Amino acid sequence: MAKRVITFGEIMLRLAPEGYYRFVQATTFGATYGGGEANVAVSLANYGLDAKYVTKLPKNDIGQAAVNSLRQFGVDTSLIVRGGDRVGIYFLEKGASQRPSKVVYDRAHSAISEAATGDFDWDKIFDGADWFHFTGITPALGPNVVEICKEACKAAQAKGITVSCDLNYRKNLWTRDQAREAMTELCKYVDVCISNEEDAKDVFGIEADNTDITGGKLNKDGYKSVAKKLADQFGFKKVAITLRTSISASENNWAGMLFDGENYCFSKEYNMKIVDRVGGGDSFGGGLIYACLNDFSTQAAVEFAVAASCLKHSIEGDFNQVSVDEVQKLAGGDGSGRVQR
Repeated sequence: MAKRVITFGEIMLRLAPEGYYRFVQATTFGATYGGGEANVAVSLANYGLDAKYVTKLPKNDIGQAAVNSLRQFGVDTSLIVRGGDRVGIYFLEKGASQRPSKVVYDRAHSAISEAATGDFDWDKIFDGADWFHFTGITPALGPNVVEICKEACKAAQAKGITVSCDLNYRKNLWTRDQAREAMTELCKYVDVCISNEEDAKDVFGIEADNTDITGGKLNKDGYKSVAKKLADQFGFKKVAITLRTSISASENNWAGMLFDGENYCFSKEYNMKIVDRVGGGDSFGGGLIYACLNDFSTQAAVEFAVAASCLKHSIEGDFNQVSVDEVQKLAGGDGSGRVQR
């Protein structure tokens, strides 16, 4: 029987100009859907797991379109609560070369941001579940959503369900102080923490030594101390850190580290020519969850997660539309990109 994973968060309508047009140039916007935990659910469904996504969406055609975008990949949407007035929107301008990508949010008063704790029956939601995943984006939607996340985490812990969280600090949604207060409380219930070179610093003030993110210099050994400090502070069983060296908006080097309480395992590093980087961290999270649920070794787990995310950077849209075989082929060393026939 496939392992069951519950993810909880906000799915949004993504509106993006064609290709690399800027917002001010655009006369049309392509419409797709995505959001941190929804992206993870799609990855896991593609890998053959029983992925259930929980959110609140309005009972209108746009809400239904968001539901349908998940259903087409096999995500179980039966636990989605219907109600509220609107689906959150985000506008994406894709960067290229030295011009960075830009995101503009239009998500105020979305259905999930105005949800109440009584909307979700976590005892029923977690029936038969093996894993629960959320990100730091979700509690950033408001104090009411912090409380919903806390209820979810408590219920998951009570049932012995593994809880993972991607810190995912978003400065456009809340302040560092707000994030630190909320995430310090929520992380008490987390078993597997996912972070990047900026989130640990922004949320908890923990940073690697001798690292210049904007200058493209990463000291990998410095992240051992970051992982150890996070694990010691919150009792995490595993800490994963994604390591991105941004050469430009079009070219990144990509790697990761996984700390299991004893071993610090670094993945191989990939040089990526980027098609769409949105959802890159979520695809790492999906790969890591799949690997952990299938009892991969620490080294094999981080290799799978990084390879999955590397492939995502070549795919348009938020969702990582790849199979286990494709990920394992890249993780095993076949990154040539040669035609498969």
